[in-house]
Amino acid sequence: MYNYIRYFDEKILYYIQKKLRCKALNFIFPKISAIGNGGFIWIAVAVILMLNKAYRKTGLIVVFGLMAGVIFGNLLLKPLAARPRPCWNDKSIELLIPVPHDYSFPSGHTISSVTASIILSVSSKFGYISIPVAVLISFSRLYLYVHYPSDIIAGVITGILISLCILYFI
Repeated sequence: MYNYIRYFDEKILYYIQKKLRCKALNFIFPKISAIGNGGFIWIAVAVILMLNKAYRKTGLIVVFGLMAGVIFGNLLLKPLAARPRPCWNDKSIELLIPVPHDYSFPSGHTISSVTASIILSVSSKFGYISIPVAVLISFSRLYLYVHYPSDIIAGVITGILISLCILYFI
């Protein structure tokens, strides 16, 4: 099973690198990815929401979801899986961002983006904006050659589970 996943991971990554890379996307995707660094965009959205009394609870729920994502994804799953990043294994692809130093599985950018966008979709009208942003941030990690597709899928699943748990218990 692992070999099949690895095969498709590599096929998809190399397809993106060979067929989609261009100057315009090389300019755009590092910036899209950067807004997801450390959950920055989602923290900023949560702070803005907390400043408005009508959306304060939603902002707090987003913060709780992001904290759960860091704990479960970055502190638990990444060291447990200890999966090398594609850019560590194949140095022939030119990176457009600095080489990340933590493990690849699951994608923390995707966990925070999916968690925040689901909470925002359920708890407010901001899901219409947040979902496309989450998709772009997640795809940027593939384009930038720092995650495998299965890292992104695991990040989506983890983000869904975290957001549903947070929404259920709060």
